[in-house]
Amino acid sequence: MVASHPLVVIPCLYPSKAYTARCSCQRPDFFVGIASPSLPRSSSTFQLHRGHRPPQLIASSPCRFLPEPPSHGGWRTCLCPALHPANPEVKIQGQNKEMLAAACQMFLGKTEAEIAHIALETLEGHQRAIMAHMTVEEIYKDRQKFSEQVFKVASSDLVNMGISVVSYTLKDIHDDQDYLHSLGKARTAQVQKDARIGEAEAKRDAGIREAKAKQEKVSAQYLSEIEMAKAQRDYELKKAAYDIEVNTRRAQADLAYQLQVAKTKQQIEEQRVQVQVVERAQQVAVQEQEIARREKELEARVRKPAEAERYKLERLAAAEKSQLIMQAEAEAESVRMRGEAEAFAIGARARAEAEQMAKKAEAFQLYQEAAQLDMLLEKLPQVAEEISGPLTSANKITLVSSGSGAMGAAKVTGEVLDILSRLPESVERLTGVSISQVNHKPLRTA
Repeated sequence: MVASHPLVVIPCLYPSKAYTARCSCQRPDFFVGIASPSLPRSSSTFQLHRGHRPPQLIASSPCRFLPEPPSHGGWRTCLCPALHPANPEVKIQGQNKEMLAAACQMFLGKTEAEIAHIALETLEGHQRAIMAHMTVEEIYKDRQKFSEQVFKVASSDLVNMGISVVSYTLKDIHDDQDYLHSLGKARTAQVQKDARIGEAEAKRDAGIREAKAKQEKVSAQYLSEIEMAKAQRDYELKKAAYDIEVNTRRAQADLAYQLQVAKTKQQIEEQRVQVQVVERAQQVAVQEQEIARREKELEARVRKPAEAERYKLERLAAAEKSQLIMQAEAEAESVRMRGEAEAFAIGARARAEAEQMAKKAEAFQLYQEAAQLDMLLEKLPQVAEEISGPLTSANKITLVSSGSGAMGAAKVTGEVLDILSRLPESVERLTGVSISQVNHKPLRTA
C-alpha cells in the first residue's frame, strides 16, 4: 500500500512529578512516573523529571492514507483487483481515557510515520481477509457492503490500540487482466442487445398501436358524424316545436296585451265617469248647501222677525187676557160678594170682554199675514239676485240644447225662474209655512 501524507493524533506523555514549565500548546498531555500516570486533557502545563527527557506523543489531525493493493501471490488463484479507498481517516481518540491510555502504551516513543504504518498494516490485513471471502463480482457490484465490513472489522481491532476509524470508502476498483472491463463489455453488449430488441419491439408495437389508433380514429370520426347528424336532426325537430310553442305563446301574449289594454282603457273610462259623477254629486251637494244656506238666511231675515213679532203679540194678548180675566174674576168676586144681582152684570161684561179679545186676536192674525206677504214681496228680488249670483261670476257659460225649448238668455232666465218656483216648497219644508197659501189668502178687514 502507498501512504499519502499520514497524520495521526498523538498525545504527549510526561512523568507525573518533575519540574514545571509553561507552554502554549492546546494538546492533551500525559504525565507518567513511578506512580500511576495522570492524563489531564487540554492542559497548558507539563512536568519534567530532573535529568530525564520525557518521551512525547504529539497530537495532530486525523491520519489520511491510501492502502496498497495486495500482491498476486496472496490472492488465492483468482484475479486480484486493485482497491483505492477514498482517503480513509483514522484518529487517536483523546476524549476517551481508556483508549488514550491504550494509545500511550502502544505508541509511546514512536514517530508519526511509525504510528501511521501500524494503523495502515492493520487496515490492510483486515481488507485482505474480507477480500478472501468475496468474489471480484461481489466487490465490484456491492462496494457499500465491502466498505461496511472493512470498517466494522478494522474499527474493533484499532479501538484496542486507542485508534478510531473516522471513515472508509472505496473510490475505485480495477485489475491488471481487464476482468472487470470484460464484465462491463459483456454487460454493455447485453444491454445494447436488449436495447435493440426493445427498440424493435417498441417500433412494432408502435406500428400496431398506430394502425389501431387510426382505425379507432376513423370509426370514432364516423360515429361522431352520425351523432352530430342525429343531434342536428333532434335540434331541428326541437327547434321547430319550440318555434311553434314560442309563436303560440307570443300570439297569446299579444292578444292578452291587447285585451289588457282594452280592459285598462275601459277601467280608465269608468274611473273618469265615476270622477265626473262624483264631481256632479259634489256640485249638486254644494248647490244644495248653498240653497240651504240661502233658505236659512231667508228664514233668519224674514221668518224669525215675523215669529218674534207674533210671539210678542201673542204674549201681549195673553197678558191682557190674563189681566182681564183676573180683573173679571176680581169683579166677579166682588159682584158675587155683593150679591147675585151683580153676578149677571159681571158675567155679561166678561163675555163682552172675551168677544173683544177675540176680535183683537183676529185683527192681530190678519196683520201677521199681511206682514208676511209684504216681507215676501220685499225679499223676493233679493232671493232672485242671490240665486243668479253664481251665474254672474262665471267667465263663460256654454248652453247645450236638444232642439226643444228656449234658447240663449231665455234658457238662463228659465233656469232662475225654475229655482224660484221651487223656493216655496223648500221654505215650507224648512219652516212649515206655505208661502203660496199666504199669497192666495184674501186680506180681511176688522
